Amino acid sequence: MRKANAIISAGIVVLLLVHMIAGALQMAGLLGGGAIFLTVIAWVMLALIVLHVLIGIKLTIDSLRLVKRSGASYGKENRLFWARRISGFAMMAFIACHLLIFMGSSENGAFRLHLFAGAELTTQILMVVSLLTHVGLNMTPMLIGLGIRSFKTFLPDVLAVLSVLLLAAGIGFVIYFIRWNAF
Repeated sequence: MRKANAIISAGIVVLLLVHMIAGALQMAGLLGGGAIFLTVIAWVMLALIVLHVLIGIKLTIDSLRLVKRSGASYGKENRLFWARRISGFAMMAFIACHLLIFMGSSENGAFRLHLFAGAELTTQILMVVSLLTHVGLNMTPMLIGLGIRSFKTFLPDVLAVLSVLLLAAGIGFVIYFIRWNAF
């Protein structure tokens, strides 16, 4: 199950990168007509995220059962485990906000997005931060699960690229906020 979760996680990361780049370009007004492309990627990614969450919940329940059976929780030693779980739950909340903000509606054949004010910008910036935290905390287990043994040499580079792309996504949200509220 952990191997399947690693494969699903890798798929989510790849789709996330494409979604972030295309979405940031679209929010900045540099990519027109990419809504269908982004929608398809988003729905496929959401399906993979649901699978990832279900597997994560199953693995967490299994771990909690082992803790109960052994009678020792080793809280201090399991801080990373709980940080991974908590950041995942934070991600679920912010992804729900993301969906509510960007799903939009259709009126008379025209696509309309919901208001993008300060609260929406805040939730999206927090989503970017929780994404960086969750992916950063889980990159090593994912690479181990995929059987990549020599990841320590390029892991900092992968995390640096991901950080830059997440920064670009955050900047895209800010530009979108300015464009929404200025015009």
